Amino acid sequence: MSSSLPLTGVTAGAAVGPATATAPVVLPAARAAAWLAGTALAALAAYYFIGVDQGAYSVLGQDMHVHEFVHDARHFLGFPCH
Repeated sequence: MSSSLPLTGVTAGAAVGPATATAPVVLPAARAAAWLAGTALAALAAYYFIGVDQGAYSVLGQDMHVHEFVHDARHFLGFPCH
């Protein structure tokens, strides 16, 4: 059997179409440190508001709005609240 298309240079499982290569994202050290610090701050804030804030000793005063807003998330993540 003879094929009408030559298959030279084609290997099994090779992708068909133009090859596209993406360059890695390179950030300056100061910008990377700012992203890391911002992410850590956001994670700590999320941990506080979901896991710690229960109204009685809230940084927002004697207010239960944050506690009630994240109530179901607290149970889903395993934090006790009642």
